[in-house]
Amino acid sequence: MKQYGAEFFGTFWLVLGGCGSAVLAAGVPELGIGYLGVALAFGLSVLTMAYAIGPISGAHLNPAVSVGLWVGGRFPASQLLPYVVAQVLGGLAAGGVLYLIASGKAGFDLAAGFAS
Repeated sequence: MKQYGAEFFGTFWLVLGGCGSAVLAAGVPELGIGYLGVALAFGLSVLTMAYAIGPISGAHLNPAVSVGLWVGGRFPASQLLPYVVAQVLGGLAAGGVLYLIASGKAGFDLAAGFAS
């Protein structure tokens, strides 16, 4: 159960940090952190989770990674579904928190999409 909680938290962190930077601070085409800043936010989010939860769960952080490891024979099938569920729930939770934060930002319009 500790592994699934770690994957939930890791995916939550990745979505909040990476997607949050894109939604709240990218400022494209106006000046903001830009594409490089968003890329660094994603990279640092993955890096921090690799160190924080890597020893616990392997820090997959993404269902595609878990499925790829399973297909390659490096991950047991019995853990695949719980990992994917934990990752999807973590991403959804982070998306909800990001929506709450972004809805307070001036000029935010959900109809235009999160990345606009």
